[in-house]
This record gives sequence, C-alpha cells and structure tokens, in this order.
Amino acid sequence: MRELLLAISLLASAALYAPAADAPSLAGNWAIHLNVMGNEADQNCTFTQKDKELAGSCSGERTSGTISGTIDGKKVKWQLKRQMDGQSSPLEYSGTISADDKITGTVEVTQYGVSGEFTATKAK
Repeated sequence: MRELLLAISLLASAALYAPAADAPSLAGNWAIHLNVMGNEADQNCTFTQKDKELAGSCSGERTSGTISGTIDGKKVKWQLKRQMDGQSSPLEYSGTISADDKITGTVEVTQYGVSGEFTATKAK
C-alpha cells in the first residue's frame, strides 16, 4: 500500500512539471520577415517572457513599437503597438512555434484590413 501511495505521489508530481515543457521560451532577440500583399519588411524584436505572457519591443525599416501577447503551448499571439501618421496602427501576429526556434504564421494590418505571412527566427 505504501508503495502504491508513493507511485501515485510521484506521478502527480510529474504532472505538475509537464506543462512547463510545452511552453517554450521565446525570450531573446528575433528576426522577423513580413510579406503583406507583396510588401516585404524586416523587423528585429526583443521578447521578454513571464510564464505565458509575452512583452518586448520591435523596430524595423518601416515601423517600431512595443509588443504584448500570450503563449499557449506551441501557439503564440502578440500585438505590435505602433504609431503611423499620428494614428494607432497595430499589427496582430498569430503563429506556431517550431522546435528549431522558428515561428511562422499570419499578420493582420488592422488599420487597412489586410493580412499576410511572417517568419520569425530566433537569433543565436
């Protein structure tokens, strides 16, 4: 009986640590390439992460701003809050994290109602 309780306790403890393995760390520098309706651009972003919350900043040839987002397993979403022509013009990113420090997905330019694709690669 004592061995059964010990086995149950060990399994329960292991279950507590399993979700951490599913949440990869995105903290660090990332190179992001966008293609929206044939318009290509590059951004350099620095992500910070606390649990499932993502924050940081991005800058590039056409835009810069701060980001906030969430991570859910291998799925990630963030919003780049930027100003364009004196108006708020956020970009909404939604992607999937792959095992080789790469994110691919879609980007929405909410101000203009258009979308495109992006690829992000973590700097080594």
